[in-house]
Amino acid sequence: MTFQSFITAPAEQAEVPQQPPTEQYGKSKSFLELFSQKGKLVVVTGAAGAIGAAICEGFASAGADLCLLDYKYDPKLAKQLAGEYGIVARAYQVDITDADAVKNCVTAIRSDFEGRDIDTFIANAGIAWTAGSILNESATPETWRRVMDVNVQGTYHCSKYIAEVFKTQGHGCLILTASMSSYISNVPNYQTCYNASKAAVRHMAKGFAVEFAHLTEPAGKIRCNSVSPGYTDTILSSFVPVDQRAQWWGLTPMGREALPQELVGAYLYLASDAASFTNGCDIVVDGGYTCV
Repeated sequence: MTFQSFITAPAEQAEVPQQPPTEQYGKSKSFLELFSQKGKLVVVTGAAGAIGAAICEGFASAGADLCLLDYKYDPKLAKQLAGEYGIVARAYQVDITDADAVKNCVTAIRSDFEGRDIDTFIANAGIAWTAGSILNESATPETWRRVMDVNVQGTYHCSKYIAEVFKTQGHGCLILTASMSSYISNVPNYQTCYNASKAAVRHMAKGFAVEFAHLTEPAGKIRCNSVSPGYTDTILSSFVPVDQRAQWWGLTPMGREALPQELVGAYLYLASDAASFTNGCDIVVDGGYTCV
């Protein structure tokens, strides 16, 4: 039997469609095992933030060894997770807007964990837009550029250099943190810059899902997906007065904002063996906001 792929070059054509991974769904394995991260190495950017820290703790509790990347070097969380969960955790300082810094950090991780593959890379780092309307005095071109540099260009740098590693090792899972704001225009606060940056991230995940799947033979050993959080209790929203945040909650069917820990399950699923056919999707965790 032959088939024709319309998303790869002729040189990449396969004679026979690859077989699905039936072995990992055998009766000898429970589905709970598929969600385990034991023995896996996971990299998280923005690890010092509320969402990043929650992701790290969630993966540590599931058995993963961790590399915690952030703009500010702070080894305390890595030491805490290592001691509490009996895993290996290391902290790294990296400015994701600097392509060379990202490349060097990935190289350092591979050296520090020599002989091991990087199973999952979570590009979570991002910054908020706090200037409101673009007509405000504080909404300068430099402010706009900074948000785009971190959220879009920084995510691109991470994706590029980890994809090179995934291609070499023959597998990998990339998860990007987008936002529900990639779908909607927030009210009453204006944050068009942030929304546009996260829309780019969400679409990058879809593009990379197609692009990276064919870096391996057979195809599909590298997956890319995204998570879109809704309003979450983090420092990124702490600058907004409570009465304005209450308006956000009033527009959310669940009537509140999320705890960072409530986002972690989406990341754990996408990184797990249970998500072996999940590619190019975006999981929205927003309390129902985008349903209204």
